[in-house]
Amino acid sequence: MANHKSALKRIRNSETKRLRNRYQHKTTRNAMKKLKDMTKKKEAEKFFPEVASMLDKLAKNNVIHANKAANLKSGLAKHVATLK
Repeated sequence: MANHKSALKRIRNSETKRLRNRYQHKTTRNAMKKLKDMTKKKEAEKFFPEVASMLDKLAKNNVIHANKAANLKSGLAKHVATLK
C-alpha cells in the first residue's frame, strides 16, 4: 500500500476517473445499440449526432482510441444511411 500523501491522492483520483470512464463508455455502448436497433430513418438521423458526440468525447479523453471512434461513427453512419 502507498505511504505518500501524493500516492494516496493518485489512487483516489484514479479510481474516480476509472468509474467515470466506465460509466461513459457503457452509456455510449448502450446508445450505439439503441441506434442500431432503430428502424425509422428520421429517428435514427436525429439520434446519430448525439451518439457521434459521445464517441468523440470518449476519444478526446483517451477512453477509446481516436481511430476506433472514427470507425464506429462510420459504421453507424452507414447503418443510418441504409434505413428507409
